[in-house]
Amino acid sequence: MSRWRPPAEKSTALITAAGHARLKAELDELWRVRRPEVVKALAAAAAEGDRSENAEYTYRKKQLGEIDRRVRYLTKRLESLRVVDTTPTDPQAVFFGAWVELENVDSGQTSRYRIVGPDETDAGLGWISIDSPLARALLKKRLDDEFSVELPSGNHTFAVIGVEYETAANG
Repeated sequence: MSRWRPPAEKSTALITAAGHARLKAELDELWRVRRPEVVKALAAAAAEGDRSENAEYTYRKKQLGEIDRRVRYLTKRLESLRVVDTTPTDPQAVFFGAWVELENVDSGQTSRYRIVGPDETDAGLGWISIDSPLARALLKKRLDDEFSVELPSGNHTFAVIGVEYETAANG
């Protein structure tokens, strides 16, 4: 059995200004706070003697590897991201960064989503990736437009009942 995996799909390199700031803060926290703490703890564990039977040493080495891996990823990712912090010229249409209120035509249930970059999705907040099927189907739709989309739960028809964008004042 081989370890080869097909390459991951390229994700869209867009991010909101707030999402970019969060990733930079995470990178800074990892590099300036967490990594030095782990390095200090690793040195202390190494000083305890036989490393082959030292669980603390093994744990700290693994923790340092995870931090370094995340730092490398964030460093590369932040370089490739494009921050989108402007409102589109047509604020009645759905584009990146929009808050969209949808009504499920079949059930009448409403939901609210924000279209964000893949690095800042959060289902609990209603933030969906621009790469998701729902967001792809929503792009360029306008108020009162109806559209169908194939979701994991089946084919659904939605109506756009609200589109708004955050501004610097309310975002």
